[in-house]
Amino acid sequence: MNPSRWSGSRVILGLLLTLTLLAALYAALRFLPDRAVTHADPAEHFKYGSLGGERNMGFPYWLFQVLPEVCPDLLPGKGYASLGFITEPGHDLPVGMSQRRHLGLDRVFLNCAVCHSATVRTAPDAAPRLVLGMPANQLDLMGFQKFVQACVNDRRFTPAQVVPRIAEKAGGLSPLDRHLVYPLAIHLMRDGVAGLIGRLRFIHLQEPWGPGRVDTFNSAKGIFMAPFEQLPRDELNGVSDFPAIWNQARKEGMQLHWDGNNTSVRERNLSAAFGAGALPRLIDYAAMARIESWIATAAPPAFADHYPIDAALAARGQAIYSATCAACHGQNGSDFAGEYVGKVTPLAAIGTDRGRLDSYTLELAQNQGLLYAAHPERRFRHFRKTWGYANAPLDGVWLRAPYLHNGSVPTLWDLLQPAGARPARFYRGNNLYDPQRMGFVADQPSADGRALFAYDTTRPGNGNAGHEGDAYGTTLPDADKWALIEYLKTF
Repeated sequence: MNPSRWSGSRVILGLLLTLTLLAALYAALRFLPDRAVTHADPAEHFKYGSLGGERNMGFPYWLFQVLPEVCPDLLPGKGYASLGFITEPGHDLPVGMSQRRHLGLDRVFLNCAVCHSATVRTAPDAAPRLVLGMPANQLDLMGFQKFVQACVNDRRFTPAQVVPRIAEKAGGLSPLDRHLVYPLAIHLMRDGVAGLIGRLRFIHLQEPWGPGRVDTFNSAKGIFMAPFEQLPRDELNGVSDFPAIWNQARKEGMQLHWDGNNTSVRERNLSAAFGAGALPRLIDYAAMARIESWIATAAPPAFADHYPIDAALAARGQAIYSATCAACHGQNGSDFAGEYVGKVTPLAAIGTDRGRLDSYTLELAQNQGLLYAAHPERRFRHFRKTWGYANAPLDGVWLRAPYLHNGSVPTLWDLLQPAGARPARFYRGNNLYDPQRMGFVADQPSADGRALFAYDTTRPGNGNAGHEGDAYGTTLPDADKWALIEYLKTF
């Protein structure tokens, strides 16, 4: 071979090798990092810290941002706020949405705070106050799931229509992102959502949940590919309110969840993380440990910081509470001692709607014990089928409305009435508080220009009966009921 040709070939080969190595280095730097956005402040970490679910179910950041613009007609109002998501000033993601760099993209998904944070207005013209740890009483989680499914299956969800929106919102895209990464992400998201909704297809067999509610354990059945169409109808009525999650460390050993099916706070937290896409092999345990550390001692805000309390009336109510309620719910909002606190009251005694209880089955409890089979140190060992509902401490009870496990009673005043005198229909999703009756305003069909959800207690799983009789305060004279409510304001 001519020496000059050989020399030229070596140069070309060298250049090709260099370009290949540079391309491989770029690909490694772009697509291999797995790094969550972190927050030094524990409360900020609770609001925006990762559980690891972005690895499995995460939306590409810019896809999440443009979905409401791609399919605005599929939302009940403007943007994610119309589904009850809360966005703080200066933040580009809602509370309860974490971000992680994964597979070459910033990806976002839900964390604990999305279901356990809400806003409260103390007057019609007052600014909403964000409260961490309380039930997300405005979040329409079913509405969010159905919106995402409908939008990614819509004819508008194509690279030709979505990528230009992303480029505009992001201030431009590189040629690689414009022509390869985001078009591929759009197709993968469509396939991923189809697979997810296939597992969670029970939501299309149920009536609307409304804001502040979720079907936790039918979602868990989806992990095990449950044949929802063949399940007994009673199993599909397991919708219940999001719970408050304050003071978790002090509730260790109590029977947790509405039906008391687990006594381990750690297992309760790991189980809840599944709802945020953090399956066993994907959970970011270190990040989750920080969230667990915060909720272990997080406390509710005091009612007295926002409204006055009649001390004399509350003192009279304390005696009524001690005689009627303390054995099941603790001595007060900080002392949880009581003979039946954290234990299950049989359904025959409590008499509340059985839908949530029936939805959690012995078969599911057995299956949950298999979830961490590859990680014996984390394997679930405490899930059990029960036959009633658990007696919970009442810390922050003023912010837990609506009441009963399925959120079927709007205020504490209504809960102290016999079932026949409780509202058969009311509106959920308002953040305006009623300090007298202790609950969110529930007789208005709209708030802040938003239509509220009409809750019908005659529908399956929505019953408002139970928690009645001498043992539950519903036979007290009205004056004693008002005194009892005044004392509960000190919790």
